[in-house]
Amino acid sequence: MSKIIATSAIKGSYKILKRAEKSLKECIKKHGQDQKIEFPNTGYYLPVIYSMTGIKVEKLSDAAGVLEEAKKLLPSVPSGKVWIPYLGGALDAGIATLWAEEIIEAIKYIDGPLPNNGIWLGAATDVILRERGIEFVDGSAPGFAACVGACKENKTAVKVARELQGKNIYVFMSASTDGKSMAEQLVEEGVELGWGTRLVPYGKDITATVYAAGFAARVALSFGGVQPGDFRKMLLYNKDRVFAFVLALGEVDEEKYANAAGAINFGFPTIADTQIPEILPRGVCTYEHVVSNISDDEIVSKAIEIRGLKVTIDKVDVPVAFGPAFEGERVRKENTYVEFGGNKSEAVEFLSMAGSSEVEDGKIEVFGPEVDDVKEVGSALPLGIFVQVYGRKMEEDFEPVMERQIHYFLNYPSGVFHMGQRDIPWLRFSKDAVKSGFKIKHIGTVLHAKMHSQFANIMDKVQIKIYTNPEDVIALKKKAREVFKARDERLGALTDESVDTFYSCTLCQSFAPNHVCAVSPERPGLCGAYNWLDCKASYEINPTGPNQPIKKSETLDENLGVWKGINDFVYKASHQTLESFSAYSMIINPMTSCGCFEVIVTILPSINGVMAVNREYPGMTPSGMKFSTMAGMVGGGIQTPGFIGISKFFIGSKKFIKADGGLKRLAWMPKELKEEIRDLLEARAKEMGIEDFLDKVATEEEAETEEEVLEWIQKVNHPVLKMEPMI
Repeated sequence: MSKIIATSAIKGSYKILKRAEKSLKECIKKHGQDQKIEFPNTGYYLPVIYSMTGIKVEKLSDAAGVLEEAKKLLPSVPSGKVWIPYLGGALDAGIATLWAEEIIEAIKYIDGPLPNNGIWLGAATDVILRERGIEFVDGSAPGFAACVGACKENKTAVKVARELQGKNIYVFMSASTDGKSMAEQLVEEGVELGWGTRLVPYGKDITATVYAAGFAARVALSFGGVQPGDFRKMLLYNKDRVFAFVLALGEVDEEKYANAAGAINFGFPTIADTQIPEILPRGVCTYEHVVSNISDDEIVSKAIEIRGLKVTIDKVDVPVAFGPAFEGERVRKENTYVEFGGNKSEAVEFLSMAGSSEVEDGKIEVFGPEVDDVKEVGSALPLGIFVQVYGRKMEEDFEPVMERQIHYFLNYPSGVFHMGQRDIPWLRFSKDAVKSGFKIKHIGTVLHAKMHSQFANIMDKVQIKIYTNPEDVIALKKKAREVFKARDERLGALTDESVDTFYSCTLCQSFAPNHVCAVSPERPGLCGAYNWLDCKASYEINPTGPNQPIKKSETLDENLGVWKGINDFVYKASHQTLESFSAYSMIINPMTSCGCFEVIVTILPSINGVMAVNREYPGMTPSGMKFSTMAGMVGGGIQTPGFIGISKFFIGSKKFIKADGGLKRLAWMPKELKEEIRDLLEARAKEMGIEDFLDKVATEEEAETEEEVLEWIQKVNHPVLKMEPMI
């Protein structure tokens, strides 16, 4: 390892550690050593420190202890010329740097300046971690780039950002060069930042770089089942499963060298656009890279090559940037050229299978006004999108699966915003997109390309008809609603008993190696993204993919939901770690979770019932734990009796913890979740003959502790009071 790099990294670590000591000393003087310290709405305490050491930094005195441990990692720097720094000392200095930076950033939440001042976002909440985690799991986000510093020019920053976005890679930004950061360069050029666009500005200070390492550490703890303090496993998990790299932009000073040393510990190589000494892959692992003097045109491709990312890009012939990275982009009213649907005009999206003679592949027709005919900027047009597909393996049940993808596909073009589906869609084209040449016909271009890309195994031809005349849209909507009603009735009749095959989902094994979902008609995947029909279609599309058919075979316990065929598959797919799980119980061998669950259900022993909490809820629950704390007990592919991770809509299923008493066990849930699925729960309660049931389920407005929940259910005579003991 270069003596220059090692010396600089160690000196930089000393500087950052000194800053941490000063900040901590001042904070203790002001607030006392028992002052609480945390990143708000996150679990795992200070995650880099917690994952590496198992130390729970909960108050300032805990942080002081960590800094003492950090000092022990730093090698001494003797005077004279006899000292030769080496790899181990520099890497240890990198770890000390990350610990010190995490404490500095956490103190900002106590004393300021807050990391989220202006454009800065600070620590990612657990809601964001779990929402975005599924994208890393399913491969739609192949990795992340930690961009430290600033580019030589604003236009270069935009070029680098757009290239990374185009490859679907998240961009985490921190630090500055000559007083300016890459995030500020992008803002000056009018580029939208945030988690939705995958351009994430953590903070302008070099210490904010630790948030990228913290994100990776939390992925390992949350999805990978890595135990706190298992230093080696955590670092190997990140090296092998979290594909990230550092782009060092502009001058690399001692503090940036120290952060690079910290990143190398995670297996994250550093690629610089300036001339610095290099570390080539001949050390402990192939990712111990520091590669320098890479041109702006090559820096992204070089980083991808070194890190070994697998990037798949669909080439779609549209005049704007295109890809999943633009899904979260918003088109605001003042930047809207034309919009469709919402509450502005009639709109509908409808996909139907047809005979071979009825479908001409690639035929795209627009009936009615085009963008060129819009005279008043900001006006609305009606919109009807009719997609016809033919395929030898196409089935009627695949229609809604494919139709739902229209929402995602139409968010991929930059400058196009889409919400809703079926007969309530809403689209906007931005002024910039229209100026670049994007037209209504390009909706068809996008759908044709993506339908072929995603569904080539089940369909052979696709044509698109787009209507912008009011009478045509109304006629299409009438026809579509008849089909929607028939579909809903047909799908509503599907039950676990009516099929002999469930489907596996091992998509999350890229992050949680031993987790397996068994998706049935009445139990969707815990992430809420996959139901039985989705998995069935996925298998037809990719017969060797993560969704495999599982014959139920012999029923071992009908009440618990245990079948021999499911058990045999789970045992093999979980690498012999799970011998059995129950589809309908949270007490006896519950189904495992990866970390992508929408809701956690846990038992409240004193009330003989359960509570359900969604990941968006930030507060304390009656269990005495926040969502993030419970998530650490449920994720990573482990079975935890009394806890399960599920999708929101499984709560309204007839099979929801059926073996444990079902929906009548539910005594508490956040108001937000209650309102979101109110219609579903009221319909289920009506089926059960207890139409006033939902009014008897407490929220945070009625009860915040388990004792208060007990008082509430006694007050309203909740049906759980008359039920048999759960345990």
